[in-house]
Amino acid sequence: MMTRDGGKNRDQIEFTSLDELVPEDHLVRKLENAIDWSFIYEMVKDSYCEDNGRPSLDPVILIKLPVVQYMFGIRSMRQTIQEIKVNMAYRWFLGLGLHDPVPHFSTFGKNYMRRFKDSDLFEQIFQKILKECMEAGLVDESVVFVDSTHVKARANSKKYEDAIVEEQALWYEKELREEIDRDREAHGKKPLKDEPEEPQNDDEEPKPPKDSGKGKPNPNTSKKKKARQMKEKHIKQSTSDPESGWFRKGEHKNVFAYSVQTACDINGVVLGYSVHPGNENDGKTFPGVFEKIQHLNIEVMVGDTAFKTPAIAKKMEELGIALLSTYARPKTKDGFFPKHAYVYDEHFDCYLCPANEILGYSTTNRDGYREYKSDPKICEHCPYLNQCTHSQAHVKVVTRHVWQDAVDEADENRYRYDLKDLYKYRKETIERIFGLAKELHGFRYTQQFGKAQMEVKAALTYACLNLKKLAKKRWKTRPISSLFQLVLDFFPNFPISTQQTRFQLEPKAGLSTV
Repeated sequence: MMTRDGGKNRDQIEFTSLDELVPEDHLVRKLENAIDWSFIYEMVKDSYCEDNGRPSLDPVILIKLPVVQYMFGIRSMRQTIQEIKVNMAYRWFLGLGLHDPVPHFSTFGKNYMRRFKDSDLFEQIFQKILKECMEAGLVDESVVFVDSTHVKARANSKKYEDAIVEEQALWYEKELREEIDRDREAHGKKPLKDEPEEPQNDDEEPKPPKDSGKGKPNPNTSKKKKARQMKEKHIKQSTSDPESGWFRKGEHKNVFAYSVQTACDINGVVLGYSVHPGNENDGKTFPGVFEKIQHLNIEVMVGDTAFKTPAIAKKMEELGIALLSTYARPKTKDGFFPKHAYVYDEHFDCYLCPANEILGYSTTNRDGYREYKSDPKICEHCPYLNQCTHSQAHVKVVTRHVWQDAVDEADENRYRYDLKDLYKYRKETIERIFGLAKELHGFRYTQQFGKAQMEVKAALTYACLNLKKLAKKRWKTRPISSLFQLVLDFFPNFPISTQQTRFQLEPKAGLSTV
């Protein structure tokens, strides 16, 4: 029998409360139970006047608006406000009644520009939730996983201009220069001279290129060569969001994006992050995230091959942290010997080539690499010459970084019995974080302009990921009702399933999927 009851209860009047309309196990109840949100008042008190002006929107409601947006993956603040108007759970979480007006969608944006733009409020919120996770026992500081993901910027990939920007100094430049001078002195060579600074005179006309004697300009005077000498580089700069960077991955993914470098523990709790343009290398931006986590008791740092650089390996060695990375295939041209075919002799400080000839030390260059060169008289008649080098002078040059010993130690960590199985957890920790953030929390792209607002998005997204773990943990361990406690007092052997009940005090150990 077909029933026709659709729409007959639309005008029904009921006596109920907003609390009864929110399911008992809804996520917003777990979020409200996880932390005391009044900590926001202390963080924002300097941005408000205590005894003057119109009454403001409650700061807790103001901060909870983007929390709702990022927690439930709503694409924009305008859409978030529309959802709050009709979603009773969102109203309950914000503390709004059934008939209370919902703030305008521009309220958060205006308050951000006028109150919080130049502050670290959202970084403080992230650190507060992280601290709560530590107090709840969710954080394991011994093993840290680092990686970066790219977030598409709000910029048209076809609207850009060619720009010349000054190259930033390397974060390890001072230590590297001191190491180079010590290495050159140990080999009986003079320290490197400081590079002369170019005169800053805008009225001075550039000198014409030198003639190479063959009717053609000298290639050493090209624009790119001059840019390298002046420590400048040519980049694509977006006209919509100049702070983003041109990110290229493969043949089909060429966009302006931001790189978000992230660190987490083995339980998937985000420990720190840093935001950079999408065209910057992970090895150069590593200090941004490491400064936020170096106070932790880190024993092992796990990362991909982008982090296995001489500078990072040396830094980890000095701090007593084991750097664990994966194997990197040698980038050798087809038909040539790979670099591992040349064996380094540490005692005599030389290399042995596949023909068992010696490549002696020549110099240490400004990039920190020792150069070992072969004898051209021997190489000229060598049967392996075409597999070794195509140099017209018949000289093979093998380089070795002054911090290569630290890199070799990082390679050996892959075979340590206590470390070799840790790398496989990347897919369950840092890679899972990126997947969840992009699939469920709108982290594939940003709708804001500029690096500062990208940092706000990263802070709130990672705060929401950590908050979900914290909410799940504290929901299971929250105080049980007095009636249930009375049952346990009279029946101490009352069977309770440790896998289905939320009253267990110690959840099963393992990696969380939240």
